[in-house]
Amino acid sequence: MTATSASGPLPLFAVNATVGTAALLDLVRDGRPRTRAELSAETGLARSTIAERVDLLMNSGLLRHAEKGRSTGGRPPSLFAFNPDARVVLVADVGATHVKLAVTDLAGQVLIEDDEAIDIDRGPEVVLGHLQERGLELLATLGRSAGELLGIGIGLPGPVEFSSGRPTNPPIMPGWDGFDVPGFVRSRIDALTLVDNDVNIMALGEHRTNWPDESQFILVKVATGIGSGLVIDSRLHRGAQGVAGDMGHVRLPHDADVADVLCRCGNIGCLESVASGAAVAARLTEQGVPARGSAEVVALARSGSVPTLRLVRQAGRDIGEVLATAVSLINPSVVVIGGALAQAGEHLIAGVREVVYQRSLPLATEHLRIVQAGPDGHAGIQGAAFMVIEHALAPSQLDALLTA
Repeated sequence: MTATSASGPLPLFAVNATVGTAALLDLVRDGRPRTRAELSAETGLARSTIAERVDLLMNSGLLRHAEKGRSTGGRPPSLFAFNPDARVVLVADVGATHVKLAVTDLAGQVLIEDDEAIDIDRGPEVVLGHLQERGLELLATLGRSAGELLGIGIGLPGPVEFSSGRPTNPPIMPGWDGFDVPGFVRSRIDALTLVDNDVNIMALGEHRTNWPDESQFILVKVATGIGSGLVIDSRLHRGAQGVAGDMGHVRLPHDADVADVLCRCGNIGCLESVASGAAVAARLTEQGVPARGSAEVVALARSGSVPTLRLVRQAGRDIGEVLATAVSLINPSVVVIGGALAQAGEHLIAGVREVVYQRSLPLATEHLRIVQAGPDGHAGIQGAAFMVIEHALAPSQLDALLTA
């Protein structure tokens, strides 16, 4: 049989006696308590091997005793379950004008959070200094210390080289290009620090919490800019240099009246330059309906402003033009539309659906769902947490954690 876990299908280890402690831990992360006999049956490992690895995980705190199992005669068997309180994760979802901070447990559940208005263009020292200061305060409020951190996860609103955690030519982040984000953060909080772009962590969070059974998944974020996160075979796909999914800078294939619109990246006719929240706000202002950014566009749409609803619907169509190609290439089962502009109601998503269902092949759209992101706004911070959790508990990293 094929075993599954909290992070998707596991390798075929039922007949593989070399499966490691990390695979055993990954199995129990689904939250279901198991006996030693069940763990042996699901992994194919001898009970003596299971006992050794259970003891190791118990000593580390990552595994805990659950309630006793049902007895079939004699003493009830012990049940073991993943302990999400063993460590905590400090996470930051950094936007163009705000920093969301949170501390989560090892199941990605938010324990405490904070949202502060800070402009990204104030520079990395200011923004990351706030992360350090306020992050330590949140930990202290929970009665936890920096020594209990599994790691720190950060999402930034621009391209990031994931292997180094350094932003790469980010259009709206002056002073951030090439900045050593992990090194700066670790100068005060000595913990594993991972950095990715904000759309990737949002995609990871949305997938893991709301769509874990959908192996092919796309999230599109429509806010000040436009980007997408790709989950392929249940794994976040970053591409060779970490810029996979940067659909905001794909040139629209039609419409002469937007062909000469200059994008902040320096090119013309990019999707972001005509369909982002900032672009819709600018066009509304040109038409005599003052709007500054996505939040005011959403407020106007909710109030029933006809010019706003018309432009939001067209933004959805423009997004659909680019997304239809992605649907044909990747064949996702779910597309989630998130970000500030998605809060404008059904008009944006209706425009996306209109074009995607028209332009993609019927087989690709037969079971395709295009839906709005969850309303709690936690996808980004939960995705940053899952990024750290899945990295730190992977086979290549777990031994270091268990011997720390």
